[in-house]
Amino acid sequence: MSFVYLHGFASSPQSSKAQFFARKFQERGRTLEIPVLDGGDFPGLTITGQLRVVEKAVGDGPAVLFGSSLGGYLAALFASRHPERVTQLVLMAPAFQFPSRWRARFSPAELDSWKLQGTLPVFHYGYKREVDLGYQIVEDASQYEEEPEFSQPALVFHGVQDTVVPAQVSVEYARRHPNVKVQLFESGHELTDVLEDMWVSTLGFLNSF
Repeated sequence: MSFVYLHGFASSPQSSKAQFFARKFQERGRTLEIPVLDGGDFPGLTITGQLRVVEKAVGDGPAVLFGSSLGGYLAALFASRHPERVTQLVLMAPAFQFPSRWRARFSPAELDSWKLQGTLPVFHYGYKREVDLGYQIVEDASQYEEEPEFSQPALVFHGVQDTVVPAQVSVEYARRHPNVKVQLFESGHELTDVLEDMWVSTLGFLNSF
């Protein structure tokens, strides 16, 4: 059994949540793999490219996938396509509805300008500076479903104060999927103030299987 953590958009394996969970696994003699999802090419980032990175990290499985924000959406996509290689999921503020929500962040004029220019500067939390992002992420994302349908047991954490992906998105998803349990916190999108609480729940969830 392997454990793989998928970080969020414009983040890195050094994110506080990723490193927190890595330390917790290390304390128990286990390794949490945290791949660099952009493969070292953030300007060329796509959903398709990130899924290739996930596939390499998971290998033949079985694996438990952890995912934060966009990483949660990627985990759900991968699990829906490879049910034999993923046993459980632990998702933190998963960015369900990413294709439409991503486009909605920009006006039609901004999207046209981005497409014309080819790149758009965005702040990368891993690099701690702005990095150009290619328009291909918009076009590539459009081929993927808004809410991937996976059958594996999943535990979803979400903050009720999340202004990036409303908690109701996860609540509604769980309502339609009996394999998914949602735990809400008085927190925002990052969930960094409830790390210990999430770990306790994660241990219980994983031990139950």
